[in-house]
Amino acid sequence: MRLQSLMRLVPAYLLYSSLAAAQDPIKLLDEETDAFINNVLAEWKSPGGVAVAFVKKNDQNQWVDVETKGYGRANPDGRNVTEHTTFNIGSNSKLFTVLATSVLINNATLEPRLDWHTKIKSVIPEFNLTDPIATQEATLLDLMTHRTGYPLHDFSYRYTDVATDAIRKLQYQRQSAPFRDIWQYNNNMYITLSHLPDLLVGKPFGRYVKENIFEPLGMTATTYSYQLADSNGQRADGMAREGLDVYTDPFAGTPRAVKYWTSQTGGEDGSVLAGAGGVITSAADMAIWLQTLLLDGVKPGTNQSVIPPGALTRAVTGLSVQVGDPEWPENSLIAYGAAQLQITYRGHLIIEHGGFIRGFNTQISRLPNENIGVSVLTNDHEYGKVIGEIIKNHIIDKALGLDPIDWNSRYKTVKSQTPVRATPRPESATPPSANFTAIAGVYNNDGYGQIELCLVTPEFPNLNFATNSSCGEVTSNLTTILPGGIRPGIPTLIAEVNSPWFSHIRVEHFNADLFNISLLISTPANDTAKPYWTFNDKSASDNAIIGELDVEGDRIGFGFAGFWAGLWDGAEAGVPKPLGDTVRERAEVYWDKQ
Repeated sequence: MRLQSLMRLVPAYLLYSSLAAAQDPIKLLDEETDAFINNVLAEWKSPGGVAVAFVKKNDQNQWVDVETKGYGRANPDGRNVTEHTTFNIGSNSKLFTVLATSVLINNATLEPRLDWHTKIKSVIPEFNLTDPIATQEATLLDLMTHRTGYPLHDFSYRYTDVATDAIRKLQYQRQSAPFRDIWQYNNNMYITLSHLPDLLVGKPFGRYVKENIFEPLGMTATTYSYQLADSNGQRADGMAREGLDVYTDPFAGTPRAVKYWTSQTGGEDGSVLAGAGGVITSAADMAIWLQTLLLDGVKPGTNQSVIPPGALTRAVTGLSVQVGDPEWPENSLIAYGAAQLQITYRGHLIIEHGGFIRGFNTQISRLPNENIGVSVLTNDHEYGKVIGEIIKNHIIDKALGLDPIDWNSRYKTVKSQTPVRATPRPESATPPSANFTAIAGVYNNDGYGQIELCLVTPEFPNLNFATNSSCGEVTSNLTTILPGGIRPGIPTLIAEVNSPWFSHIRVEHFNADLFNISLLISTPANDTAKPYWTFNDKSASDNAIIGELDVEGDRIGFGFAGFWAGLWDGAEAGVPKPLGDTVRERAEVYWDKQ
């Protein structure tokens, strides 16, 4: 009898055990993962931190694991990163733009109706490119998939621009490839897409996405508004390393907050950069987003479709090869769709996208066949991308039960290699074809606007434009607002620019009619002894912008090459360089002196 009683208890025990396991699953962000992430941050001497979200569901669409956690520092004061710390996610914002457009496509009240292949010119008559075929034929999907023939023209828009300003400038910006010929990343096209809600339904882009995606999903911390993100005390600062010297110690430097890249005005309407990279969010909200993506647009815990059916399938369908030669043997080539890419990792399909913006690096990934999602948000400017990859791959290896690969050592080996030093300026450099006082002045490019080059070399004070009030304002306090930004012994011109990407263009003479161009950022240091520090993103090697002076009689111009690479490592890969017999033909951006 006793044995029979015990046997009757076995099914109940097994049921209890299975329920207990379902209610209390093994956590992936456990002590081992915590130690791993903290060790990575320490080894890379990261000035910032990381926020991680991990989700997993079973075949019955039940969530067996939803975890969020923060590590490291959110700001220079040492505030800890938590699941509620908000980060700018850069180009991971683009998927929200694609899906907001899909909501417009699904809007039956629009006349005429939109679809993925609607020609943008038919909706925005002011849309003009330098290629007349691209102007007439480019579709919504072409803009989303980076197939317009346009490279990066990130330095063309200003803080004060609105979407229509950026659209107007497109016709004056040079294409680097034929229409639909190759994949080339371009943020300006996403700025163009962000104009659609305002144009078609009278709703500013930021508010349209909030009302149609953020609010229905309950993503309460997610916003396009710097002011809102800043008001609750949860916003992370983008962090960088002042004084970083990659030739002596690539991991050293003084931790500093970098200037927030997008406009601090605009509110919930969003700035000109909202559609390309304006989303600010937390790991807690990214867990909701990952669940929504794995549920094909359905709000977690409901049957409510927030994202129109088929929109995510359209977004993930690869139309171009982004990377045909994988960096690591565990990875496949990369097929790019609309703000989503497909890659296999150790034989497992991953759908993901990265986001880089000054001070922030993010990766949002999901494995649809295994029903798992991972989001890694970092505020480490220099190494956040690789830190994110190391953490993401470690979590995926662990979630799939694979033998771990030491990605930390792999990436440390790569980043520890000393880069090629920049070619030094000749000791007896040949003067340019025009004297420096003649070179100084106002220059114009219709696709980029105007800049004023002011001569500021300390050794030649008589060459300064003391009579020019605007240059006087620029040069009067350079040693304070750009400490170390003007190098002695080199004839230098500088322009102050209201750009999201930089505050000053430094033009240093190299030899003859060649100049080195640097993009500097005057950044508040919150230090009474040193109120500012100078951030230079491209100071390590010859991977820089080159200026070529063009003098013909009384006419003076400047051709800049290197703008198309933007500030992103590898962004120039596969982008054809302009060729020609003249400076104007060789220039990516040509400036005419006024």
